[in-house]
Amino acid sequence: MTFDIRDESRLRAAFRWQVPARYNIGVDVCDRWAVVEPGRPAVFDVAPDGSFKVWSYDDLRRASNRIANLLRARGVIRGDRVAILLPQCAEVAAAHIAIYKLGAVALPLAALFGVDALGYRLADAGAKALVTNAAGLAKLRLLPESPAGLDLLLSTDGADGAVLDFHREVAAQSDAFTPVDTAADDPAMMIYTSGTTGNPKGALHAHRVLLGHLPGVQLPHDFFPQPGDRMWTPADWAWAGGLLNGLLPSLHFGVPTVARKFEKFDPEEAFALMARMEVRNTFVPPTALRMLRAVPNPRAKYDLKLRTIASGGEALGVETFEWGRETLGLTINEFYGQTECNLVLGSCAALGMVKPGFIGKPLPGHEVAVIREDGAICEVGEVGQIAVKRPDPVMFLGYWNKPEATRDKFIGDWMTTGDRGSRDGEGFIRFAGRDDDVITSAGYRIGPTEIEDCLMRHPAVSLAAAVGKPDALRTEIVKAFVVLKDGFSPSNALATEIRDFVKARLSAHEYPREVAFIAEMPLTTTGKVIRRELRERG
Repeated sequence: MTFDIRDESRLRAAFRWQVPARYNIGVDVCDRWAVVEPGRPAVFDVAPDGSFKVWSYDDLRRASNRIANLLRARGVIRGDRVAILLPQCAEVAAAHIAIYKLGAVALPLAALFGVDALGYRLADAGAKALVTNAAGLAKLRLLPESPAGLDLLLSTDGADGAVLDFHREVAAQSDAFTPVDTAADDPAMMIYTSGTTGNPKGALHAHRVLLGHLPGVQLPHDFFPQPGDRMWTPADWAWAGGLLNGLLPSLHFGVPTVARKFEKFDPEEAFALMARMEVRNTFVPPTALRMLRAVPNPRAKYDLKLRTIASGGEALGVETFEWGRETLGLTINEFYGQTECNLVLGSCAALGMVKPGFIGKPLPGHEVAVIREDGAICEVGEVGQIAVKRPDPVMFLGYWNKPEATRDKFIGDWMTTGDRGSRDGEGFIRFAGRDDDVITSAGYRIGPTEIEDCLMRHPAVSLAAAVGKPDALRTEIVKAFVVLKDGFSPSNALATEIRDFVKARLSAHEYPREVAFIAEMPLTTTGKVIRRELRERG
């Protein structure tokens, strides 16, 4: 899967998946490199004060072997779910590698999850062990009862009652471990859907999922890796975006990854970190990019070494795309996927495979289409549901303990995404919004993305989201929720100005008839707007 053809049509014609029958993520991203180049830097673990420790591939190999031996000694066997509840740090990488080499199933959990969210996932997954810290334990102790079967608790902040000291227990183990011989189709990790509506579902993935992600990293990062590349993402490594768009592919390619815990995303600190750690490649979700736009003239203020910026999770929008080119001198390459089947669409500026306002084309190896309700492929320009055809190495094995939900995800061999879009004559796909985000007003079906992109062009707007509000006459009207930039204050006059600003730039049926100012946008841990919460505000 080496990308060395700099012509899109020739590259597509030459591409072939190379997925071996026997494959283990842990061996691939760690032991393989530790054998040939043990001192090669793998993780730059940055402390809050800016100091950092460099973990080599051999450091990761030894640490992961010790963790695997500890888990095995404590009764964790092949197929057991082992939860990781920690912010970005080298221990997270080592724990993931250990779990894969043990043949167990990694269950990444976001540090920002609340008590109920953690309790639901631990119980639903039947987790047998948990690696966490004092903050994670504090949340766990607020649960009415401990999740059944959770027998082993390890804390990186030391022993606490029945909770074992992670570092002490790991240090007592041997650093020699023979990885379990796993098939490429054996379960490796389970990542829960973000749960913007309904209960989250555990998407179970096989070891092959990493290989399936590689084209979606190589092209949006303009033929990654290149000499000197170094990766950082503010996305939590518990999210598919942070883990499978950033950490694991970088380790696979021998590219060092910067780990830095952020309590809350700070655009100034993000730029400072990228400059200080000489980050060359970054994956930044659109909401975080819009926050970075608030920093004036960052290239004059910070000595940035950025080569590539990739973004995904929501539509980027033309305004942020243009900001990337004008302010950072880089084309932000979008990519698209979801927890169940990630990085299947993408852009690549180095190939000229990029179009503002579109989320990209199907990446080599993936068959993606816009389909109708009966599974027929839509015509050019026709809005339908974005779908991915099976088999595909990046596609999930199924939802954990939910076979009916798994079946409902498919129309024939098309895995539906719940996202609406359209395809142009060149094969680029435009994102129109989630099925449940589409606004029906006076007979029109309106996607929120174009409205939000227009709102972002107003000089007072920092963040914006558009939702449908029930209306007796029109079924729904468009309502905009706006976070203002510093220096602007909410007022009826400003609301009218913003409303008229959009009306003058979009068609008359699309502009927001109501504008509400909010102090903070409700976001999932993956950085997506929780539109359900905005709709409930009325």
